[in-house]
Amino acid sequence: MNRYIRFDWAAKYMLRNKADFAIFEGLISVLVKDKVTIVELLDTESNKETKDDKYNRVDIKAKNSKGEIILVEIQQTREHDYLQRMIYGVAKTITEHMSSGQRYENVKKVFSINILYFNLGEGEDYLYHGQTRLQGVHTNDSLKLTDYERDDLHVLSPDQVFPEYFVIRVNVFDKEKIDGYLEEWMDYLKNERIRPDTTAPGLQEARQRLDLLMMSDAERRRYERDLDTLVRDTDVMRTQLMEAEIKGRKKGEKIGMEKGLEKGEKIGMEKGRAEGEKIGAKKVKTEMARKLKSKGFGIAEIAELTGMSEADIARI
Repeated sequence: MNRYIRFDWAAKYMLRNKADFAIFEGLISVLVKDKVTIVELLDTESNKETKDDKYNRVDIKAKNSKGEIILVEIQQTREHDYLQRMIYGVAKTITEHMSSGQRYENVKKVFSINILYFNLGEGEDYLYHGQTRLQGVHTNDSLKLTDYERDDLHVLSPDQVFPEYFVIRVNVFDKEKIDGYLEEWMDYLKNERIRPDTTAPGLQEARQRLDLLMMSDAERRRYERDLDTLVRDTDVMRTQLMEAEIKGRKKGEKIGMEKGLEKGEKIGMEKGRAEGEKIGAKKVKTEMARKLKSKGFGIAEIAELTGMSEADIARI
């Protein structure tokens, strides 16, 4: 089976032309279980190339034939406040696409699709989906619109207004026997494999467009260099955090021994270990942020990589 270019890399550097929309449309259609036609891809700040360009985060902002906005975000590294960022991204998108003075009936529905290569939260599934539902507290029924409201607002039900969220945890997917379009897409997202006989929406086009062997020598060198950089940066961060925990634990034991006297020895040890781990991790993150800052990384980008707040990074 041929190797195919990683979807996150291709989404940022290759699939920006209208001829490639079918790939995005296929993935989105499989998720929302409805045919989606993308009218245009909208520019996003995170996709602008810089001197020290990374692709740990890729944004795709599209508009379908109904005028609804589709946000697809691909995130490589862990971010502790990712859920809050999902909400912020949807809210920002809604306000950006509302002209001043427009009636609220012009608010467009937003689909937030998040493809994550880290394990957000706990759970057994690789795909989670949610939407706001207005439910009776005492009667357990769902709020519906009247005929007048449907005619006036041009929507049939609240679900045509409220955003929908999809969280795809790529690393959790571990099926060897692939069954169905969604699992075919997951196999590609995680393992870069596409069946030769696939009929999954979007994957037929991906086979033709994203075959690794079809890349020029220059493109392949850049692609492999970016992958090596991503793996190295991830390993470095993981190693530094592990070292911080070990140093913190040792420092905590020392503090615990110093503070722990007779009956308070155990309590002092536990508090000291926790305090030491916190100090050690903070020190490593600060040093990492300082190095990234000196290399020209932006504050927002450093915050994503280290988990520190932008305010703390600005003070370094």
